[in-house]
Amino acid sequence: MIADFARAAILAFAITAATTGVAAADTSYDGAWSLSIVTTRGACETYNFPVRIDNGHVTVPGLVKASGLVSPNGGVRVYVAAMGKSASGSGRLNGGSGNGRWSGRSGESRCSGSWTAQRA
Repeated sequence: MIADFARAAILAFAITAATTGVAAADTSYDGAWSLSIVTTRGACETYNFPVRIDNGHVTVPGLVKASGLVSPNGGVRVYVAAMGKSASGSGRLNGGSGNGRWSGRSGESRCSGSWTAQRA
């Protein structure tokens, strides 16, 4: 179901290319984050889970195919895919928090919404 995938994906903080560049070294955003995904369109649910940023790279524990980056100025972009489902999101981190938008699909089903993140 896309709900589970989108939650893990975007809140996968699910990022393929930074909006303004690629982080190559430690960033001020590195560390543990708590991600919350809210669906505003479609049949997906709200979901919360942990995310990690290391050297500007976003990882989601337990999610095999996820890629994302945080640029030095906090721009974030992420993409996740698993079992025929995919989701992507973008937004911005600023200090110890952030927010953005996400969208995903599973076959013909589509969901979208917003995400927020807090430093854990």
